[in-house]
Amino acid sequence: MRRIAIGLLAGLSLSAVAATETYNFEPNHTYARFGYSHLGYSTQISRFNKVRGTLSFDKAAGTGSVDVTIDTKSVDTGSDLFNQHIQGEDYLDTAKFGTATYKSSKVHFKDGVPTSVDGELTLKGVTHPVTLTVSHFYCMPHPMLKKDACGADATAQVKRTDFNMGKNAPYVGDEVTISIAVEAVKE
Repeated sequence: MRRIAIGLLAGLSLSAVAATETYNFEPNHTYARFGYSHLGYSTQISRFNKVRGTLSFDKAAGTGSVDVTIDTKSVDTGSDLFNQHIQGEDYLDTAKFGTATYKSSKVHFKDGVPTSVDGELTLKGVTHPVTLTVSHFYCMPHPMLKKDACGADATAQVKRTDFNMGKNAPYVGDEVTISIAVEAVKE
């Protein structure tokens, strides 16, 4: 009887550990974008072409984590000249700060689905708390890869002056909307 009880406890313990699933970002379908007002004329939207990371979650327990690394040299404004401008010292300063990171501290769930993520964004060597609002989250077996996969869309608002990138503010908008579209494949 004692062996059966120990076996059941070991099985329950392994089930609890196995409930957390980890997914790696699929680089061809994961992008971070940012948008800001340009002199009030228009909203400029650009993106970073190289984003890597992981998301882990336990749906039943309502826990998870997100870890994102953005190659800031992969900024894509649609103009080579403007890409160089954004990479300069007044903005991203990619010569000194080649990556931006986001590390979660808590993932909030409702009915087993993530709704927001609290974490810290480090950009240009400065770290501030940032909450991502998850507007879409969906998991299913990937029809081509034959592996489980999840996708998500999330957004946050930050002030570029908080990250030592305030040149031309307020004419060029201080508020920046960051959005990330993620597709990730189970390890």
